[in-house]
Amino acid sequence: MSKSPYQDDRGNKDVTITNPKGMGSVMPKHSGETRPAPGGPFLIGENMTAGYGNGPDILHDCTIAVDRGEIAVIVGPNGAGKSTGMKAVFGMLDMRQGHVRLDGEDITNLSPQARVAKGMGFVPQTSNIFTSMTVEENLEMGAFIRTDDFSDTMAQVFDLFPILKEKRAQAAGELSGGQRQQVAVGRALMTQPKVLMLDEPTAGVSPIVMDELFDRIIEVARTGIPILMVEQNARQALEIADKGYVLVQGRNAYTGTGRELLADPEVRKSFLGG
Repeated sequence: MSKSPYQDDRGNKDVTITNPKGMGSVMPKHSGETRPAPGGPFLIGENMTAGYGNGPDILHDCTIAVDRGEIAVIVGPNGAGKSTGMKAVFGMLDMRQGHVRLDGEDITNLSPQARVAKGMGFVPQTSNIFTSMTVEENLEMGAFIRTDDFSDTMAQVFDLFPILKEKRAQAAGELSGGQRQQVAVGRALMTQPKVLMLDEPTAGVSPIVMDELFDRIIEVARTGIPILMVEQNARQALEIADKGYVLVQGRNAYTGTGRELLADPEVRKSFLGG
């Protein structure tokens, strides 16, 4: 297999976006492998069985996790429960079985708002920006839980996404799809999250914009923030993934490093088009 255009060492280049009370610097990589966080993964939804309201179970004993310094990607066919798994980890639906732990703390019973305060940043697939507000106002809204001066963080977001600085006074609803996604990710970064969760960040964008967004996601990972991501563009997502989960009908079907899953003949045949 040819070398991925996305792979790099993701060394810690800048920790100014991260929560200084969070996980600190990125864990170094050795021989293509990442070190596990002490006491288990930094974020884990373990043995999750969950559904919506009184409806049937969508997740069945499903486990997804991400460690310090990792990009973990959830892929699978339509209806596999990928976004449901993300929402369960973020507390957007009641789990009927299982636990969610963040940095060793059980947060299973916390609301999404409380999880944000604990350090979880979540970017939903849709309705993830305030279209009538300017780019800068959207970013300011992202800092709603902070009481300190967040100007340095905004400057770092503008460094990460230069087009947003250029369009800071423009209504976010007037931006392209890829630029809107940058606003959504930037707003989540304004909370100085300990972990960033992205639900279909490249949905509906062109291949060129998808590549750019993946590059920016790698840049975020370089700051030391673990990233848990749901993606329909499975092959491209696994190219940048330290860890991958293939879900089928709400269950873990395959788990491994991104490279392992890309090389697995069954995964390639069933989910990657051969």
